[in-house]
Amino acid sequence: MNPFPLLQSVLTVVLAIMFIGMGVLHFLPGPARTMAAMIPAPFRYSTITPRTLVAFTGVCEIAGGIGLLVPPTRLAAVVCLIVFLVAVFPANAAAARQPERFGRLAVPFVPRLIGQLVLIIALVIVAL
Repeated sequence: MNPFPLLQSVLTVVLAIMFIGMGVLHFLPGPARTMAAMIPAPFRYSTITPRTLVAFTGVCEIAGGIGLLVPPTRLAAVVCLIVFLVAVFPANAAAARQPERFGRLAVPFVPRLIGQLVLIIALVIVAL
């Protein structure tokens, strides 16, 4: 028996739950305020407010998580979530340099980088 389809199914559900859960956090006042503060300076002075960017990224994570669970949209969700993980990494890296300001959300740089790479690899496995 080939265990790969079972691994894919489990990873799909785990990743979907994780992305949906993380997306929901973007709409809770405390985490949303902290995430808005994490947005790097170059993105803070555009026409889009940091809170709007946080809400947008939350919607992206929720949509991506749901997309993983729907077979016809799974591949598109995987691609979008990988792009998302790469796009939000600068904010996470900036927060890693200020743990006193961002608390638990300020995961140190190297563990954050490894975590993001593990998530990307897991998403690729889901897409295979």
